[in-house]
Amino acid sequence: MADEPTPEPGTSTSAVNGGKTVNECQDMIRRSLRTPMVKFLLEHLEKSGCGIGDGFIKAVHCEKKIAGGYTRGGGIMVCSNHMNMQDEVNQVVIHELIHAFDDCRAANLNWANCAHHACSEIRAGHLSGDCHYKREFLRGFMKIRGHEQDCVRRRVMKSVTANPYCSEAAAKDAMEAVWDVCYNDTQPFDRAP
Repeated sequence: MADEPTPEPGTSTSAVNGGKTVNECQDMIRRSLRTPMVKFLLEHLEKSGCGIGDGFIKAVHCEKKIAGGYTRGGGIMVCSNHMNMQDEVNQVVIHELIHAFDDCRAANLNWANCAHHACSEIRAGHLSGDCHYKREFLRGFMKIRGHEQDCVRRRVMKSVTANPYCSEAAAKDAMEAVWDVCYNDTQPFDRAP
């Protein structure tokens, strides 16, 4: 039997609140890399000159109540202790890959600019499937009409107001200012999946 890999300093291998260990989540990330949507996004990152290397997407233990994140130069983190199912890992990876794609294609993207951040969140929320009606129903949000845009708006506000450069008012103004352009920007897809 092989020895268990030694965790990176600052990571934990114990699950919290029913989440996964870092090692379990890393295995789920490997499975995620084989899904059609993730493969499509990775291919388009490569075509855009931003291929990713090993370790770009990593499982970590997170203290904050977040599912994951993307940082320029740091890659994508998936919060293992907040993941329970493969679908959750897939969604985080897809959402964060859309941010990585935006960062790649926009040479002047500034994550401290509320409008830039809001635009990428609008695109990630709309294109990743985060706001599919089944996911919304499981979160306890359900309307017959307009649920997807309401969901995207709610999730954009949650993310952008967490940006230390964006007050709630600035986040809302930024989201409204860029909504139409960013919601309708479906790159690298031909249309919203």
